Amino acid sequence: MNWDRVQGNWKQLTGKVKEQWGKLTDDDLTQINGNREQLEGKIQARYGYTKDQAKSEIDSWYNRLS
Repeated sequence: MNWDRVQGNWKQLTGKVKEQWGKLTDDDLTQINGNREQLEGKIQARYGYTKDQAKSEIDSWYNRLS
């Protein structure tokens, strides 16, 4: 699966995103709308992660989806 498929199925995947990152609000998920960079930024803001930590978290989550 490539990230384009995540973007295309964002509404269906928001539940899985919230399972992984429960601090993200529905408004956050609406704003992100499948954009990986915005997801990274929101995770950094909510969890206090560095950019590299956020990328690593997303990569791990994404690989579990595939």
